[in-house]
Amino acid sequence: MQPPRILIVGGGFAGMECAHKLERTLKASDAQLRLISPQDSQLYLPLLPHVAAGVLTPQAVAVSLRRMLRRTVIVPGGAIGVDPHAKAVIVRKINGEEVVERYDYLVLTPGSVTRQFDIPGVDTHAVGVKTLAEAAWIRDHVIAQLDLAATTSDRAERVSRLQFVVVGGGYAGTETAACLQRLTSAAVKRYPGLDASLIKWHLVDIAPKLMPELGDRLGEKALAILRRRGLNVSLGVSVAKATEDSVTLTDGRVLPCRTLIWTAGVAPSPLIATLGAETDRGRLVVRPDLTVPGLDGVFALGDAAAVPDLAKGGDAICTPTAQHAMRQGWAAAKNIAAALHGDPLTDYRHKDMGLVVDLGGIHAVSKPLGVQLTGLPAQIVARGYHLGALRTLTARFRTAANWVLNAVAGNDYVRTGFQAQRPATLKDFEHTDAYLSKEQIEARLAEEGTRRSMAPEKPRFP
Repeated sequence: MQPPRILIVGGGFAGMECAHKLERTLKASDAQLRLISPQDSQLYLPLLPHVAAGVLTPQAVAVSLRRMLRRTVIVPGGAIGVDPHAKAVIVRKINGEEVVERYDYLVLTPGSVTRQFDIPGVDTHAVGVKTLAEAAWIRDHVIAQLDLAATTSDRAERVSRLQFVVVGGGYAGTETAACLQRLTSAAVKRYPGLDASLIKWHLVDIAPKLMPELGDRLGEKALAILRRRGLNVSLGVSVAKATEDSVTLTDGRVLPCRTLIWTAGVAPSPLIATLGAETDRGRLVVRPDLTVPGLDGVFALGDAAAVPDLAKGGDAICTPTAQHAMRQGWAAAKNIAAALHGDPLTDYRHKDMGLVVDLGGIHAVSKPLGVQLTGLPAQIVARGYHLGALRTLTARFRTAANWVLNAVAGNDYVRTGFQAQRPATLKDFEHTDAYLSKEQIEARLAEEGTRRSMAPEKPRFP
């Protein structure tokens, strides 16, 4: 008799930690473990701004799944549809082949994508900071603008190439703008043809405050640091329109610009919509024990799940952060093991440990366990937290070594060219159009059933 099959969708913090914990909790004979992920690494998203700025190499923030997982079979592809009643997941593998993965227990951790709005030009001229490919593209693109601006004789072109717009005053947007602004400000030492006064970074957010989760004091401190560096921070403003060489803001300003980085929030993976289950602002509704009501054997966690925050109480939902995703992965593994053994499930509870915001150099603002820190102490806490969150010693060593090397040697303005011929849109990088409708899922499963029924029966021997 085959052991139960546990299928995990997503190789981020929640999915990888769940698989890792299950390997340590269950015997090989207790269950088959399979993890669906288009990448063979767990990406540490909070450090992507450092990759975009060239402070860290891409490999430093991509933790190998095969260093963490020993018995789990990694299916190289993305889940594009789920039929919870047939207990089947449709997967498009990295070579384009579509296969059906069956399960007894399903753990949904598909993560999130960059939230888009119906703003003209954003879908074709903006790029996010959600994937390693996007971070690598941003670095090459920004350096390309410096290269081209330093040699053109057209002042209008030079002005547009040296203005950069980041939309979103949350952690991702603020850190991305801060890290890249430091990169371009240092560039004048290496580019004799550049006029430093023309290099301008704009951070735009519709909210009235920068990173309101930090509180007024730390938020204002971060704002002061950015403005002192020369960043133009516009609050209560959004983008009205984007073109290839300009961004129009809702206050009427038109910024000549060829770089639009979009970090205005995240949305749950479109995979969640294929289940037809109840959602809360797009996130799958789950019980405190991480099970999905009405769906047998289905657990959901991470950015795509509306997990009740029992530590805060009331109607609070856990924020989509790495610290919650990691611990939800542990909790899900514990509950799946309990379900296999017929034991009661336990509720997920975790008190938020605080927030860290790395603004580059010695500048940071942090709030560990409610204690407000700024400057070098905050930076020590921020980088210490990031090193602790990386899941292998190899990744920690690479990251720490890169930080030290950058601090000592400074920046290099080298374009890799790996993304040079790639279309640079949110859809192209994050594959938000890859998912199937309910009818398409049913058709794919019917085709798979037909193929299985027509397959020649294996000969039986006495």
